[in-house]
Amino acid sequence: MIIVMHAGAPQTDLERVVAHIEALKLRPHVIVGTERTVIAVVGDDRDATGSGFETLPGVASVLPILAPYKVASREVQSESTIVKAGPLVIGGKSIGVIAGPCSVESREQIVGTAHAVKSLGATGLRGGAFKPRTSPYSFQGMKERGLELLAEARAETGLAIVTEVVATEDVTLVARYADVLQVGARNMQNYRLLEAVGHTQVPVLLKRGPAATVEELLLAAEYILDAGNRQVILCERGIRTFETHTRFTLPLATVPWLHARTHLPVVVDPSHGTGHASLVESMAAASVAAGADGLIIEVHPDPKCASSDGAQTIDFAAFERMMGVCRRVAEAVGRSIS
Repeated sequence: MIIVMHAGAPQTDLERVVAHIEALKLRPHVIVGTERTVIAVVGDDRDATGSGFETLPGVASVLPILAPYKVASREVQSESTIVKAGPLVIGGKSIGVIAGPCSVESREQIVGTAHAVKSLGATGLRGGAFKPRTSPYSFQGMKERGLELLAEARAETGLAIVTEVVATEDVTLVARYADVLQVGARNMQNYRLLEAVGHTQVPVLLKRGPAATVEELLLAAEYILDAGNRQVILCERGIRTFETHTRFTLPLATVPWLHARTHLPVVVDPSHGTGHASLVESMAAASVAAGADGLIIEVHPDPKCASSDGAQTIDFAAFERMMGVCRRVAEAVGRSIS
């Protein structure tokens, strides 16, 4: 349920309502908006039956939450969430661009890429230090050394670091280096990992699983939100269908659908979504036109020599062209790319 407080209700009234919720063994999520303060009450609704919230001082109304995802729903928070991590801003009028290689391979590669993508307008640097791969014999990443190189690239360029965490036991380590924790598609329903990143205060980029519905994506986000981390970014990265002309099918209708139902920002990954470098520019521009709050793009100085995902990775020249097209599209829809 949602408890809506009267405008101007004193802090003591809010604290009294929160204490009453906790006494019922329910979890309160207080959301302070520009016009009103609401409390999302999460738990077994049967425990709230006849609880008398309506009679408490400062309470304006008590409403049911109809969506199965509670804290992520626009019923709870009508204002769109904006996630900030250093210079990277996801949400609002500007469109944040995260760019970099699939995997960190060397100091020269990651630092050089960081300087290049920053000069072309990116505000976030992606790069995998821990790489979950389909085959156990594929390159698994440089692990902590990769994180150290990402931190060095940030020190030189100021870019926000976006990197994947693949296991619960690695969350503390990765959070020491990362500005945004990425939960990859394979881990979208790894609920212990979702809870673990939810207990941090580091922003989380949550990728949709290749066989997941958008409602399942929102329920996965709910685990992070319910654990206390409100800085969640949703990522559409394509789903598996019967089509074979692309690696995955990139359903951009997801973007406006999510915006209508959740306050969380949405980014699109056209690199994984297509699997073909030649399609990245077009689908990035289409993502901006569809209302994406950000893009996450695989960029490498020499994609043919990339340790992973070279076929879907673009080089610096292609990234520059893509940014030019996306800026023009963003301007046409009343937004901007920094």
